[in-house]
Amino acid sequence: MRKRFQWSTLVLVALSCLLVLAGCGGKEGAATSGNEPAAANGLEAIKQRGKLVVGVKYDTKLFGLKDPASGKVEGFDIDIAKAVAKHIFGDETKLELKEVTSKTRITLLQNGDIDAIIATMTISDERKKQVDFSDVYFNAGQSLLVKKGSPITGLESLTSNTKVLAVKGSTSAKNIREKAPEATILEFENYQDAFNALKAGKGEALTTDNSILLGMQQQDPNYTLVGGNFTEEPYGIAVKKGQTELLQAINDTLKELKSNGEYDKLHEQWLGVKPE
Repeated sequence: MRKRFQWSTLVLVALSCLLVLAGCGGKEGAATSGNEPAAANGLEAIKQRGKLVVGVKYDTKLFGLKDPASGKVEGFDIDIAKAVAKHIFGDETKLELKEVTSKTRITLLQNGDIDAIIATMTISDERKKQVDFSDVYFNAGQSLLVKKGSPITGLESLTSNTKVLAVKGSTSAKNIREKAPEATILEFENYQDAFNALKAGKGEALTTDNSILLGMQQQDPNYTLVGGNFTEEPYGIAVKKGQTELLQAINDTLKELKSNGEYDKLHEQWLGVKPE
């Protein structure tokens, strides 16, 4: 009788241990599997937080420029960000803007510091490996900015004696090395630094998207664009890979803006012309 009692007790203890281990193993698997849909931590988390956090440029006139006096950031990209916030929350003020540069924006997105990048970002196959892109929201093309009267009239003018200024982490820096391999390329942290360097005579030309260069030309009419566009630069809004619901909300916003005519108004407001 005593042996039966001991055996029954041992069986019960063993079963209890197995149940505990199974329970613990299940919890650990749920936490570390990484199989949860990304959207669960994307759009829903943004709604629960109560605001959309977007990385934008602070140094790019027409697209994202911070007024040092008022602290206000304005531009085409900023208005697109407001539209996305309004689509998600019904209120464009439920938006936080964070400064990014071409060099820092993907890192900040992947680290979770921002929900999306709306910062004159060209869609490329290389970047698609790191982020997911929205539909194209702006079409630009790379060009050259020089001082008026400069002997540089286009790519064909760039020689081994030419210093061309560009921005770190941009497709422009990569493109100009391919298009003008003899020229010396100097890279800067942001567009304002590059433009200041051009004005200080540290280079003969500055290259980036024509849309950005137009903003610089507006800042200082002593500089002008030359040579036309030598690349196509379609801009997209970037989100973390797998954020399908957030990406859908962004694409829905862009479709709404284009269908109701608001996109054309914004384009004309900031670029001076309606989109082609």
